[in-house]
Amino acid sequence: MSSDVPQTPPAAPQDAGYRVLARKYRPRSFDDLIGQAPMVRTLTNAFETGRIAQAWMLTGVRGVGKTTTARILARALNYQTDTIDQPTVHLAEPGIHCQAIMEGRHVDVVEMDAASHTGIDDIREITAQVRYRPVSARYKVYIIDEVHMLSTQAFNGLLKTLEEPPEHAKFIFATTEIRKVPITVLSRCQRFDLRRIETATLVEHLRKIAAAETVAVDDESLRLVARAAEGSVRDALSLMDQAIAHGAGQVESDTVRAMLGLADRSRIIDLFEMLMRGDGPAALGEFREQYRVGADPVVVLSDLADFTHVVTTLRFVPDAADEAALAPAEIERGRAFATSLSVRSLSQVWQMLLKAIEEVRNASAPRQAAEMALIRIAHAADLPAPEDLLRALRDGEVPRLPASRGPDPAPRSNGGSNGAHADASAGSGEPMPAPSPPSPVTPPAARMAAIGGSGDARPRAAQPSPAPMAQPGVAEPRLTSLDDIAALAEAKRDSLMQVSVRRYLRPVKIETGRIEIALTDHAPRALVGDLARKLHDWTGRRWVVSIASGQGGQTIEEREAARKTALVTDAGADPEVAAILQIFPGAKVVDVRLRADGAAEEALAPVAAPLEDDAPLADPDMEDDMGFQDDGFDPDDDL
Repeated sequence: MSSDVPQTPPAAPQDAGYRVLARKYRPRSFDDLIGQAPMVRTLTNAFETGRIAQAWMLTGVRGVGKTTTARILARALNYQTDTIDQPTVHLAEPGIHCQAIMEGRHVDVVEMDAASHTGIDDIREITAQVRYRPVSARYKVYIIDEVHMLSTQAFNGLLKTLEEPPEHAKFIFATTEIRKVPITVLSRCQRFDLRRIETATLVEHLRKIAAAETVAVDDESLRLVARAAEGSVRDALSLMDQAIAHGAGQVESDTVRAMLGLADRSRIIDLFEMLMRGDGPAALGEFREQYRVGADPVVVLSDLADFTHVVTTLRFVPDAADEAALAPAEIERGRAFATSLSVRSLSQVWQMLLKAIEEVRNASAPRQAAEMALIRIAHAADLPAPEDLLRALRDGEVPRLPASRGPDPAPRSNGGSNGAHADASAGSGEPMPAPSPPSPVTPPAARMAAIGGSGDARPRAAQPSPAPMAQPGVAEPRLTSLDDIAALAEAKRDSLMQVSVRRYLRPVKIETGRIEIALTDHAPRALVGDLARKLHDWTGRRWVVSIASGQGGQTIEEREAARKTALVTDAGADPEVAAILQIFPGAKVVDVRLRADGAAEEALAPVAAPLEDDAPLADPDMEDDMGFQDDGFDPDDDL
């Protein structure tokens, strides 16, 4: 900026009311623009060399100055004073047309809102008037705001005029949705991407405006307003206006937090520390206290995510502590967290917070949803990392769980409970001893290091993944046929793989660690890879499953179907069965069930009534008598 205090436009005689800060301190020249140095430099060189484009496309988020830049550009094109009569970006003093252009009432500078003028008729009106020379200015300038709202026909009607406009006509377009503008229009314009204003620049700008308005404001309030504006100057000035009114002319950090529904930043850091310490009750108490004083649950979670990002950034980019948006307390405590927390822990908390923010926004009870999210984060933070647990098991720091559920060789005296196990899930009801909390004088970094690894920021060498180990006392299943594989899949409750093995695989050669098969015509493409992976998971051994060139044997289902057909044929050929079939016209044998010797007696034993001592024994041949029943017949009986 050219001066320490933003320029204040002269008030019109009829403007007796209050003007909001966003209008009162609207930039009037390129020197007043903040945060757009690349665009200003390009336009300055273009104007000084006489390479002035015929059309410009200004894009950026809301409030960064697109419409204001368009008006300043129109003023520069038509700049005229008693001593200067040429286009220039050095607008040292107001020109003849400057006041009318900046107020949007010049006859040769036409401003059109494409959101309310979207049709081809509006563009026809422009193309019809563009061929007439300007009334008093040097150029006739057309400013079309939100140009992406034009219809397809309107864009097509503008193409010819935009490509070959008259020498006295210039076009300036502004949009927040650059992707919705046709490429044919973009190719005819010089494009400038207006950037978000950095927080430090925005804080300094707000401080100068507060001084010009003689309003007392502290640095923390300026940081809160600039952070809430998210790079938009207009939003920052609107929030500043609201904060001045909310504080009755004096802006304080507490009033700004109450106005924006924010929590105290130091309390957000305390809540973050409680979560990383795994202290769920303390975290819920702190959150409820912030909610009681007016903090929005979504804002609290968003601030937690923002501080998580700050800690992660400080871990990798220590120079980020120089950012003006960060308070000294944030920098100091953020550095402590950055050196103690692992990247895994920070990434996990970040992902959980992002998911929680969406859940809270869509929940019917935001406070309850936020509390459940905090409980999940605290619970996850209290769990050790898998690699740390594995390392502790290898080093003997954590007692290894017993392989069997036998009695504890050295049971603890806990009120007479016998056979207690070290495993909490074995039924003792006593949890495993948790790691002792840090001492009061120890910084939270010592406790947090146990959450996500050591506090050393240096990357550790990747440990090779251990090979699957068979559980002690569990024998590796012996697989010599497809029936064994199908039985293993059934034992593992994988019904899909069991059906696939029975239906699509033809055996060729099966030995330990290697299987050669042939596939049926309708077998899934990924069956071979899935089978190899499943066998590796189930047996702990690497299996090579290959497809043989031969036809292979029958599938299990084909073999069982052929066996059933043979049994039905043999049963139908039996003389006694044939005689029964003749007695019942239309009857046929549909199924044959074999019953092994002694299997029926063993199956019936549990449900048989106890015999009395003097009760006569049943005829031993009674069990073998053949009976024709609806569920089939037994061909082994009396054959």
